[in-house]
Amino acid sequence: MSTSSSSSSIWSVSYSKLKFFSRIRRFLQSKAIRKGSYRSSSTSDNSNKLRTKDNNDKDEEDHQLVMEKESELDGSVVLQKSVNRLHFGSWEEKEMAAIAIEKLAKEDVKARKFMAELGVIHMLVSMVATEVVGRHRAAIKALIQLANGTSTNKALMLEAGILSKLPKDINVVDEQTRQEFAELLLSLSSISNTDFCPYKPEILQFLIGILESPCSFETKELCLGVLYNLSAVLENAGALVSNGVVHTLLNLSSSFKELSEKALAALGHLVVTLMGKKAMEDSSIVPQSLIEILTWEDKPKCIELSAYILMILAHQSSTQRDKMSKAGIVPVLVEVSLMGSLLAQKRAMKLLQWFKDERQAKMGPHSGPQTGRVPLGSPLHPKEAQEGKKMMKNLVKQSLHKNMEMITRRANAGGGGVDSSNLKSLVSKSLTF
Repeated sequence: MSTSSSSSSIWSVSYSKLKFFSRIRRFLQSKAIRKGSYRSSSTSDNSNKLRTKDNNDKDEEDHQLVMEKESELDGSVVLQKSVNRLHFGSWEEKEMAAIAIEKLAKEDVKARKFMAELGVIHMLVSMVATEVVGRHRAAIKALIQLANGTSTNKALMLEAGILSKLPKDINVVDEQTRQEFAELLLSLSSISNTDFCPYKPEILQFLIGILESPCSFETKELCLGVLYNLSAVLENAGALVSNGVVHTLLNLSSSFKELSEKALAALGHLVVTLMGKKAMEDSSIVPQSLIEILTWEDKPKCIELSAYILMILAHQSSTQRDKMSKAGIVPVLVEVSLMGSLLAQKRAMKLLQWFKDERQAKMGPHSGPQTGRVPLGSPLHPKEAQEGKKMMKNLVKQSLHKNMEMITRRANAGGGGVDSSNLKSLVSKSLTF
């Protein structure tokens, strides 16, 4: 029994090795055939031209063809040796093989797909879990190149359990390793595959840990890109919100101008969901932080995104509009509606219209004498009611004119040369309450 069992095991290993090298042999033969057919057709097409060249040119061309053939053979040999070492070599040989595979995958798109068929991805994923820094970094770099431009390879990495290899504590890995992990996650998050989802705690734990730590700008930017891709799928909103992603993004958007645009873009995805909107409404820094972003004249895209989020929050919510009004949003919106980009102006005007309609609705039944509701014998005359409305209108105009003078002074200081009288006329016609 033991003799037959060991014999069966030996035959199994031998068979797998035979299969492995047969695949490599087919790959090398196909490359040689393609290269040979290309050269033969190229030679026949240019035969007349070659006859007219002198001996020196012919020798130079022959030398170039020889060099190309040697280079091709070298690449094929390197691939064969690297895959062999990755599967059957020592840890040091595996590390060197991963470095070689990274270089080959970077240079040859077809080689990426073929290497995946040879089981390279599963071996590299297993190397990521090693504690030796050089080994897991070499494996991560190779995986980044293998994932580039091929959804099949990305799916194989997820299937091999790459997400479970993420560091539980980002403080135990160096900055360069964190950045490489983030780059790989960004590539994987672009795949339309249900396997990459935020319900696996390793992903959000890693991303939020980096975004809330003093990591480099480049690493944080990569992590924001991952959150942006995840937030674009509505089904992911629940997991993102419940893990505190909204709070992290709000803090980043108001604290780091360089990262604000990507953070606001991800928030724009989440605010259209019930959970995302509720989380933003309950935040202590909303709407103040978003109103502050509207004043960033050097970040027009951030102004557009902030105005969009404020529109969603204010829509059909008098409570949120009241909070925004108390936070001083109206004068800021006036400025954006006059000096922002076209999209920002459109959104600011929409918000201002809502505030105008709401104020008129409040003034209608509650302020000033209403002729239909004045009791008999009231000393108030309709003429007095009209004068009260006129006085209120003038007060609002004066307030807007004051805001416009402030905007004009700021624009003139920046060399804009804005005409104060024209701006006042525009406001009087279109933005009176």
